[in-house]
Amino acid sequence: MMVEAESYEKKLILATGGARSGKSRFAEQYAGELGLTRKQEVVYVATSQLYDDEMKRRAALHRDRRPAEWRTVEEPYELESVIRRLSEEPVSVVLIDCITLWISNLLLQPDEEGQERWMRPEHSEAILGRTRELARLLKRAPFHAVLVTNEVGDSLVPEYPLGRVYRDLAGQVNQALAEQADEVFLVVCGIPLNLREAAWRFGGKGQ
Repeated sequence: MMVEAESYEKKLILATGGARSGKSRFAEQYAGELGLTRKQEVVYVATSQLYDDEMKRRAALHRDRRPAEWRTVEEPYELESVIRRLSEEPVSVVLIDCITLWISNLLLQPDEEGQERWMRPEHSEAILGRTRELARLLKRAPFHAVLVTNEVGDSLVPEYPLGRVYRDLAGQVNQALAEQADEVFLVVCGIPLNLREAAWRFGGKGQ
């Protein structure tokens, strides 16, 4: 049973950008402002897996930058389960950082026999289906949600098949989330650009 949403306008926000664009900092600031509207908890959902010292240093920088009172949940795979659980708790904002790490984790997850499956088109389709389910859950959730993702398709075509599969999947996932998001921001050089406000509209309807 989900917590009943109070009489306020919930938002689903998507922040995208390249590496070191400032998208995570922007998302954290936005989540902090949204958290002031209700005296309930802000939850930071981290999808990274800390395999090496570099990843650990990056995670520490993000952690030190966040308010100490925020709760951190680490979940590299089952975001849908996390959102269902948090929907039953008194939470005001959920910040997920980041979506592209989540799909990378899923893409590289072996099958039941330990075999790679990233090259199978049906595996990418399944991940895209899970993305749509995640968006549906977030739209129904009784809290604001801020999602961080990466723009990975603006550079050279990846040399290896795995890179091309990942690039294409990330683009599809970002489109699926942007379609459901109330606000979409592209962060460039630390400056957030509101894509909904700047979007071209066909027949008077925005994208």
